[in-house]
Amino acid sequence: MGKCIICGASVDGRICSSHEEDVVFEFRGNDPNQLKPNRFYSGIVDGYADFGVFIDLSSNVTGLLHRSELDRRLESLDWEPGDEVFVQVKNVRENGNVDLAWSIRQSEREFRGVLAQDGTEEVEPDSNDSEDGSGDSAVTHKPTPDEPGTDDESEAADEPNDGGDGSTTEAEADDSGSEGGQSQAAQGASEDSDDGDDGDDVEAVREQKQSTPDDDGERVDIGTLSDRVGETIRIEGEVVGARQTGGPTVFELRDETGVVDCAAFVQAGVRAYPEIEVGDIVRLEGDVEVRRNEIQVETDALAALEGNESAAVERRLADALTDEARPDGVVTLGEHPAIETVGDDLLEAAEAVRRAVIESRPIVVRHAATADGYVAGAAVERAVLPLIREEHAKSDAEYHYFTRRPLDEPVYDMDAATKDATRMLQDRDRHGEQLPLVLLLGTGSTVESEDGLDLLGVYDAERVVVDAATADPEIADAVATLVNPGLAGAETADLTTGAIASVLATTVNGDVTDDLAHLPAVSYWEGTPEAYADLATDAGVDADRVTELREAIALEAYYQSYQDKRELITDILFDSEGGDLAGHIAGQFREKLETELETAEANIEEREVDDFTFAALDADAYSHRFDFPSTTLLADELQRRGERDATVVYGTDELYVRADGDVDVRSAAGDAAMAVPDAGVTAVGVRQGRIEYLAGRRDEVTDAVVDAVAGQLND
Repeated sequence: MGKCIICGASVDGRICSSHEEDVVFEFRGNDPNQLKPNRFYSGIVDGYADFGVFIDLSSNVTGLLHRSELDRRLESLDWEPGDEVFVQVKNVRENGNVDLAWSIRQSEREFRGVLAQDGTEEVEPDSNDSEDGSGDSAVTHKPTPDEPGTDDESEAADEPNDGGDGSTTEAEADDSGSEGGQSQAAQGASEDSDDGDDGDDVEAVREQKQSTPDDDGERVDIGTLSDRVGETIRIEGEVVGARQTGGPTVFELRDETGVVDCAAFVQAGVRAYPEIEVGDIVRLEGDVEVRRNEIQVETDALAALEGNESAAVERRLADALTDEARPDGVVTLGEHPAIETVGDDLLEAAEAVRRAVIESRPIVVRHAATADGYVAGAAVERAVLPLIREEHAKSDAEYHYFTRRPLDEPVYDMDAATKDATRMLQDRDRHGEQLPLVLLLGTGSTVESEDGLDLLGVYDAERVVVDAATADPEIADAVATLVNPGLAGAETADLTTGAIASVLATTVNGDVTDDLAHLPAVSYWEGTPEAYADLATDAGVDADRVTELREAIALEAYYQSYQDKRELITDILFDSEGGDLAGHIAGQFREKLETELETAEANIEEREVDDFTFAALDADAYSHRFDFPSTTLLADELQRRGERDATVVYGTDELYVRADGDVDVRSAAGDAAMAVPDAGVTAVGVRQGRIEYLAGRRDEVTDAVVDAVAGQLND
């Protein structure tokens, strides 16, 4: 039995249950299941993702503080990688993932006590009970007046955690940096800098602590460093990232065999080797260590290479990059004539994706928030994530280097481009990341996307467009690579973006071919090519299961449409155990859709124009516009199920056109604009068959569009 450090009550351990949330714990365990929900813990910021912040609670345990748990916007959070922060453990999942919650208390003094948790036991923060005597570092503890044996607040605030002799313990020094701590040299540098006045000359410290490699020593490959832990090595390569933490500067160095983080310490929070920038070719010497279960080099000497030495490294990297990035050939899924026409374009797109992974360049995938769009995005994601894991030692690299951002509309407009440009510039300036490769699937191929593509082009962000629908020729000038069978003269009427993106994915990573075999069939609502249907059947996914998967993805694509829902989409599409998740969600899809269709069919207005039958539906009056199904899906289903030549679903200031024959929506909008010149008629979503207008002229515009579509069908 012990006594509670807050109230003195007899307890098993060091804190009673009523005061557990008044204490902050430093976690020394190596198993997330040792964490106790609702406790507050200190941690180190590991890095950011679009959805939150990763916090290292110990060398082996990392948690996620989701953006929904913050009391402010994620973008306004001023934490930097390496900063010590305080969070609350919300939940530990069965798979070991740790969900964290925000703590309004962000300093030790705001807690009434500080303890270390060694496994499941509470111990004093200055104790170290690990078997090897080294253990993890303890959180600096400054008692508060409420703690036993503390009578004076000012004395408690000034009392050093030094074991009585005023010195900083080795364990404390080791935890004062980031990226898993600092080397012994870095610890010494930290102590030296702290002993001086605040006005110490940083340049003098740099001169003392920074070195340049000598001319001796044999270069080793980064890919071999896991076999060289504890050795002093020399590596050469390109700096692909540089970020300043609260402790060392961390350079991300790439050679032809891999990527590694290299920590260089001058003084806490001070930029080491400020002359070294992203893109420089460098030579680096240092000690290979393991930090948080990941390889890291503690930098002893670093210098930029010039002249012939730099050129030789660049040639070596370029040759290796070309050899590694270029696929051997297109890995087809089934057979489709349209895809065969763009084999060279697919190879270029696949090479761009593989090159981005190797160069440690983030990949941002944009796709429509539809079943076809999500299938396309998930296919590429399935192929790219294993490559990122192979290339980067950091366990959370896949969250930093790959992002899917669905679009509510299949147009890459200025709104979407502005969001992407803002994020990429923030990541470049704040975290030293390279500008991303933006991969647009099923979007970005029409003139409505030209302004957005051009905005990215101002910053030289690489843009690759992959689309099955007919593209506008002028878009080709706005992107680096355009994969579009329509521009190659191929018939694309029965080709989906999901099908062509699946071929892109298998070309990027042939190891996932079997995983993706059923995806092309899932992306079709009707008219699935026999080759794709047979491919799914051979993969063990029969027609009924394909339908369930499609319907489940369509429903989830509608809800939280701007989110990637990575784990949920993966569970639906790639559940190898045949669980009932897709079936359960598909049941909801059918129930909601049938209810909406029943109401819509009862209120359709049928029109006869030039011997063509039109279905016209007032979506404002006879559909739930802000619930599933979306207006686009409702229009699709009405046309698929009805025996009519065309369907027009109209609302307050927009309408959607569906027809059995080919309809040029831009031309129809142009004819309607001429018929109703003061209505502001414009085609804003050609791929959706969407036309906008002024609400006050809705009826006149609807009539004019119906007449224009009938005229095209008549031709």
